[in-house]
Amino acid sequence: MVTELDITRREAIDAYHVIGETPSPDLQGIVRLAATVCGVDTAVINIIDDRFQHQIAAVGFEPAVCSREDSMCAAVIARPGRVVVPDARLDERFAHNPFVTGEVAHVRFYASSPLVTPAGVAIGTLCVFNDTVGDLDEPEREALDLLAHQVVDLLELRRISRQLTASNDQLSRFAGQISHDLRNPLTALTGFLELAIDSPDMDNAPDAARVLARAESAADRMNAMISDILAYARVGGASPQRTHVDLAAVMHAVIEDVDAQITASGADVRVDIDVQPIGDPTLLRAVLQNIVANALKFTAAVDRVPRVEVDAHAVHGGWRITVDDNGPGVPPADRERVFALMERGESDTEGLGIGLSTCRRVIEAHGGRVGLDESPLGGARVWILLPDPDAEAAA
Repeated sequence: MVTELDITRREAIDAYHVIGETPSPDLQGIVRLAATVCGVDTAVINIIDDRFQHQIAAVGFEPAVCSREDSMCAAVIARPGRVVVPDARLDERFAHNPFVTGEVAHVRFYASSPLVTPAGVAIGTLCVFNDTVGDLDEPEREALDLLAHQVVDLLELRRISRQLTASNDQLSRFAGQISHDLRNPLTALTGFLELAIDSPDMDNAPDAARVLARAESAADRMNAMISDILAYARVGGASPQRTHVDLAAVMHAVIEDVDAQITASGADVRVDIDVQPIGDPTLLRAVLQNIVANALKFTAAVDRVPRVEVDAHAVHGGWRITVDDNGPGVPPADRERVFALMERGESDTEGLGIGLSTCRRVIEAHGGRVGLDESPLGGARVWILLPDPDAEAAA
């Protein structure tokens, strides 16, 4: 009967992707070191699920698979801890085991240390054994425990590396998928604007010409932003630029780009910024544009005239930026959830989830933090903390 512990152990093992794989050189190195330190000819890393013992690395013999019932290590994994048995024939746990009786092998000396995941799940052992009676002194026993910990550390490192690779691959695929959708309407818009600006009729309509020129400029800025953000996504978001950012100028461009929303909603947008934080101007502009656009969108969605206040000031070790609105706000229980990719608040208005997820990724790539609080205006406050690399270096 498969128990809940068996299911938990199987899930933990599956996360490491070691079953059925060719023994890796790093794991082989650990078992070879274990054999040398313990003065034996044979050592093995055993992974034990609810049915089988999988030998994923071994020295002294070829790794294989056996049933859990035949495994010596399965007899001790239920109560994880170091086990040292000088003569397995004299231990009731092993006396009738086929690895001891001669059906499979003639194990006499046996010692093992459990492989326990950071979550506390025992998934197997690092085991050393010999066909002659033996023992381990205390330094050798401690070394066996240390090497077992190193096996788990290595498996964890490989698991995390796979997750990061998968995450960056997904982000890169997402960037490729959206680039076509983003650029097509932008290219069309730019083309129509160029045709309109070049039209002879524009000579008699200077106001219209200025509006179109402004629209073309906005399209060019958006195209540059898309290019930068897609490039950032494709490299995994690990290397934003580091330069002094004229945040007031950045916010001026943001206001220009959301001008249609401001005009349509009658919004009152106030900006109080007199700092130049260090960061990537294009990415920080994308973050602020997303946050301001969300504030306008979700406030207007509840039939209120939006009021948005953007403030930035220096704090110890960096800068703090806040964007306040008088919209519906975000309940405390949802403030972390809405930063998850594709998550949205209770409003049916589109466009929250991916934006905030990207904002967090950008800010964290700067070494900063972003979060949500209640705003003094009655709605939501998005706060951003950006570190000052110069202050960190001086510290």
